[in-house]
Amino acid sequence: MVRRQPLSPPVLPGYTYIRPLGSGGFADVFLFQQDMPHRLVAVKVLLSRIEDQAAARTLSAEADIMASLSSHPSILTVYQASVSADGRPYLVVEYCPSSLTNRYRNERMPVAEVLSIGVKITGAVEAAHRAGLLHRDIKPSNLLLTSFGHPVLSDFGVASALAQGEDETIALSPPWSAPEVVEQRTSGTVASEVWALAATVYTLLAQRAPFDLPDGRRGDDLQLRARISRAKYTPTGRADVPGSLERVLEGGMRRLPGDRYPSALAFGEALREVERELGLPPTPLDVPTDEWAQAAVGLRETEPATPMPRSTVAIESRRPRREPATGTRHGTVTRHEAAANRVGRAVAITAAVIGAAAIGAAITVLIVVGT
Repeated sequence: MVRRQPLSPPVLPGYTYIRPLGSGGFADVFLFQQDMPHRLVAVKVLLSRIEDQAAARTLSAEADIMASLSSHPSILTVYQASVSADGRPYLVVEYCPSSLTNRYRNERMPVAEVLSIGVKITGAVEAAHRAGLLHRDIKPSNLLLTSFGHPVLSDFGVASALAQGEDETIALSPPWSAPEVVEQRTSGTVASEVWALAATVYTLLAQRAPFDLPDGRRGDDLQLRARISRAKYTPTGRADVPGSLERVLEGGMRRLPGDRYPSALAFGEALREVERELGLPPTPLDVPTDEWAQAAVGLRETEPATPMPRSTVAIESRRPRREPATGTRHGTVTRHEAAANRVGRAVAITAAVIGAAAIGAAITVLIVVGT
């Protein structure tokens, strides 16, 4: 498929344009040099323009939320959000030279490294959920590497508010999307994010998406969606991946949402248990305090926008809970999960979907384009 050529970069006071970084369906990304302080930055510019003051206020409120989220060590740092002279919203963020897509496609990543990356990104997703946001497009190309090699999560949401009601279809990357998402029964839930996390970790290990064909081919889109809908788990095929890790990944990608881990946090804890089993030091699982989450939610509600659609899917289960590799039940609420539930029951499951329709989610960054 031929990619669209980026539009001309905006003229931004205090920044010098260098070159394009990529283009997508809703935005272009450019490399700029910031004059003061002197540093390279990435600037994502939406194709659509801000048309009214209400949209501008929503943009401002959501940019504040994303700035709060970017304090997480595994979330891309946001420097500035504004609207260019020609009316295009833009976001200035940390420049990351590459994504993990380059790594897994070209080399077999060590199990220990993949586990550590998985735990770090899970902490980022849990932080977003506690702030009332869904990511909705977790996949390897949205895991960027900073100049120091640290993985960070980018591209929270898509340009749904500017896409005039197309938000149910834009945030769809089928190789890593849950059955209820590819079947368009929801645009995203906490359960579908758990699936995407598991599918992403699987991909880093197997060098292919979980429902690609055994020879690595993906086939046509309808065939891929049909395989995802059946959700028949296929092991990674690596002899050095322990059975406990295969079971954790399978537990995150069960067909029914209610059969998966109940939160990103629970999935991250399961990965940490595998690290312990392998004799590795558990990677810190960075999650925010209740006070931070409550402040983030309060900030989000200070500039109420128009009523936003809520996309839900029944959390049904037709099987008893199975023991995961960690020796704890998927349904067991840990000390950390109890804290998350106090903030997240109304926030991470219901209010999180607000992110699917808000402009701040629309402008968060996709620096590396493609899957």
